[in-house]
Amino acid sequence: MPDAFIYQFLFIFVTMQVDIQITDDGSQTLFVPELDEHYHSVKGAFTESLHIFVRSGLQQSKAVEPRILEIGFGTGLNALLSIEEAGNGRNIHYTSLEKYPLSIDLANKMQYDSLVSEHIAKFFQDIHKAEWNKWVEISPNFHLRKIETDFTTLDIMEKYDVIYFDAFAPEKQPEMWSQDIFNRLYDCLDNYGILVTYCAKGVVRRMLQAAGFIVERLQGPPGGKREILRATKRVNIR
Repeated sequence: MPDAFIYQFLFIFVTMQVDIQITDDGSQTLFVPELDEHYHSVKGAFTESLHIFVRSGLQQSKAVEPRILEIGFGTGLNALLSIEEAGNGRNIHYTSLEKYPLSIDLANKMQYDSLVSEHIAKFFQDIHKAEWNKWVEISPNFHLRKIETDFTTLDIMEKYDVIYFDAFAPEKQPEMWSQDIFNRLYDCLDNYGILVTYCAKGVVRRMLQAAGFIVERLQGPPGGKREILRATKRVNIR
């Protein structure tokens, strides 16, 4: 990506102003006017996260103790919803990468804790107050590590069972949607690991296939995108 675009993108996030907007399912998302981009689907932030990342990703993993890698911590909604799955008897280790962390005050304004059960809601503060760049026990079944980093320059040495690929859209953050990125994600997944993303564009599907994934088009969340993608690493052929 041209250096001028990188500097422009960095400037936007250092100085950005964001607006809180209500999505169609009643949950809130953030809108970045400078990028003309939302953090979640305007058709339903809560519905999107639950359908794509938890139901189509985490719940489809056969791993007894899933290791999750999230690309884009954002508002913490995906992490919060994943804690509920940990309450179903699965021990989850959740690593989330975020280059531009939100403030706790802004995260609290999203009111996501009001959308889940009381048992899960109490963890919303914990995941946002958790210290960065170290493992933190959120609950006995859910350990969180938030890493403040640029994924495009990070060497990942660990293996994961599920990847939540939740970067900004390709036209807004093109450096995150390249063949090199998907090759690296393939390599850091264990066999039969799963990657899920909201973006079902043909160019993204083809890059995932070129990396070695078996790619499925799945029905998108109710009222939202028509299709999403799930990519599975069947065997280590690369």
